[in-house]
Amino acid sequence: MASVHYELATRFYPGTPRPAVNELDLDIDDGELLVLVGPSGSGKTTALRMLAGLEPLDGGRVRIGNRDVSSVHPRDRDIAMVFQNYALYPQLNVAQNMGFALKQRGVPKAERMQRVRDVAKLLDLEAFLDRKPRNLSGGQRQRVAMGRAIVRRPQVYLMDEPLSNLDAKLRVQTRAELAELQARLGVTTVYVTHDQVEAMTMGHRVAVLRDGELQQCDIPSTLYHVPANVFVAGFIGSPAMNQLPVAAIMPLRIAGAELHLSDPVDADEGDRIVVGFRPEALRVGTGPISGRIRAVEDLGSEVFVHTVIEHELETATLVAKTAAPFAGQIGDNVSLALSGTMHVFEPEGARLATVTASTEARDLSGAFVQLLDRPDRAERGKPA
Repeated sequence: MASVHYELATRFYPGTPRPAVNELDLDIDDGELLVLVGPSGSGKTTALRMLAGLEPLDGGRVRIGNRDVSSVHPRDRDIAMVFQNYALYPQLNVAQNMGFALKQRGVPKAERMQRVRDVAKLLDLEAFLDRKPRNLSGGQRQRVAMGRAIVRRPQVYLMDEPLSNLDAKLRVQTRAELAELQARLGVTTVYVTHDQVEAMTMGHRVAVLRDGELQQCDIPSTLYHVPANVFVAGFIGSPAMNQLPVAAIMPLRIAGAELHLSDPVDADEGDRIVVGFRPEALRVGTGPISGRIRAVEDLGSEVFVHTVIEHELETATLVAKTAAPFAGQIGDNVSLALSGTMHVFEPEGARLATVTASTEARDLSGAFVQLLDRPDRAERGKPA
């Protein structure tokens, strides 16, 4: 096992003016499960392929442990990769697929079969060793692909959206099994996904990428509660964080309603800023904000109410989280109130502050959320 280090790692694709991955600096601890997440085109798969040796580096370097592998052939990097389509050999049975890499390395047959049986037991595949991939379910094929990686006993596992071909129920089950398996094996794992729920539930830490740039890397709860910038705030969380542009004129106002803050906001008078708050901070019922229901998502235990409001002479959408049952219907007029954590951002930039906010006139001096860090203005906009 080993740690992984990206040091200003950069990759340009021919004919493109901007890098697919730009000066990525990222340290992954020995035994850690780190998830790379971001929208399509963010550079997450390219970053994984750079580590695997499937994409050359145009700048910087990649280390596994203390070894610089930037120019090392993929087969000599001591890594194992699990692909999105499983990449199983259809003519081979499960045991032969799992042991194929060991056979190529010249591992004796007796040892090879013992390692395959040990891993098959670990993955509950013992009853399927003689079956061909076409006779397996999607979840079973995924476990075979995992088994093929595990039997190699590499220093690092690389996983490129391995659950994307599974149905929703099986994905939930399998991601829990994968996280448990990784914890038991204790092998450093880099996992790529576009699904932020998958990232948040599996990763020891999550690295958020956008346009080849690292935006923030931290534990899931910090990404959710203390996002570094507007992009992370909007990408992490489902539904996304409510975000509204306002003028930095105290008191701040949303749809004409005055916001009472637990701490002052470090912004120049008149600057344009963005206020962000999660759906759970917005209450439907009584409040000074007037809205109209646009959609209702009833998930059984909770309901997300999408409302349209008038804000600064334009329409905007806010999402509120409420308990079930909810009697409102599309087209109903409702009143909204804000009470809880609110973030203040520079437009398209860094977080300025995290405060407690309310549309109710009350004393917030003893609020449960204190003002967090306020970076110097020169440092704003840089990834955390």
